[in-house]
Amino acid sequence: MTDTPSSTPPGDRVAKVLSRAGIASRRDAERMIAEGRVRVNGKVITSPALNIAPSDRISVDGTLVGDPEPPRLWLYHKPAGVVTTARDEKGRPTVFDALPEDMPRVMSIGRLDINSEGLLILTNDGEVKRKLELPATGWLRRYRVRINGSVSEANLDLLRKGIEVEGVRYQPMIVTFDRQQGANAWLTVSLREGKNREIRRAMEGIGVTVNRLIRVSYGPFQLGSLKAGEVEELKSRVVRDQLGLDERAKPQRRRASGGPAATSAKSPPTARPVKSAGTKPRQAATWQDDDQPAKSRPRSAGMKTFRSGGDKTPDRAGAESARPRSAGMKSAKAQGTPRPAPDAGKATASQSGRPPKRGK
Repeated sequence: MTDTPSSTPPGDRVAKVLSRAGIASRRDAERMIAEGRVRVNGKVITSPALNIAPSDRISVDGTLVGDPEPPRLWLYHKPAGVVTTARDEKGRPTVFDALPEDMPRVMSIGRLDINSEGLLILTNDGEVKRKLELPATGWLRRYRVRINGSVSEANLDLLRKGIEVEGVRYQPMIVTFDRQQGANAWLTVSLREGKNREIRRAMEGIGVTVNRLIRVSYGPFQLGSLKAGEVEELKSRVVRDQLGLDERAKPQRRRASGGPAATSAKSPPTARPVKSAGTKPRQAATWQDDDQPAKSRPRSAGMKTFRSGGDKTPDRAGAESARPRSAGMKSAKAQGTPRPAPDAGKATASQSGRPPKRGK
């Protein structure tokens, strides 16, 4: 540890180290430092302008901070009615209150307001959180938006070009009108920045009100069939591939006494509701309206199955029945009278039992 400002010492800033260890975001870590809750090598620090060497020991509120774990990501389907914050001054339920108890400490990447629902990404790594929240990352965020009333294409063009509402400039959005359903209309809105209540305020700027908002994707991550309140952890290989991370050696875990413990080759256990996401493409999200049940796709009149007439050559037994008959034609069997044989009135020699006459 060094406080010399004349040269840049090796190591990362203390707030970044705390963020990487999953203690808090970098901003919250700086606040904890200012409150005197952080010690380095037994000494209380009050400034985040401090680089940490590998040999330094950090503690927060008297608890030793261990080595950071590899970055992990979870997909969470946030229901409406919970806030995306660790502590709420109004006592409302939070996202983190609803998570499984045996999950590690996580942070949300971005936020959804209390009335919004859908995909929320959680991570144990503050640097990953910071990276994915930056507009420079350029990840597209897609939403299903239900508005009260209707909207013209001319007004939607205002959103596509970028709009200013109450002095705040919003970047151009990708907006698609899906359908009108009674007094409501459904839109699909995609954007690359995440200003506070951006979609709701932009819609108010064109004279409509949002009454339901669902985030269905965040960059390469899809909400899919994840149910409200469910959590799903992504596999480490998927995380490395999507975030462009190098595969790192697993850090040693420290016991309460500070000594290193044996590193297990297995990945850390996950909570019971947490499902492991494979490399298969996730099922696309399927939304149905509250007043319209899901229906199977109707078969077109021109669609036939493999066994339908005309698609399969009939066999010999069915060929006769498949052959069309004229209206006046009837089979002998149908008439009930056997068909007479040729020359029925003349008995043949074989029938009479007499030998045939020889010619002269």
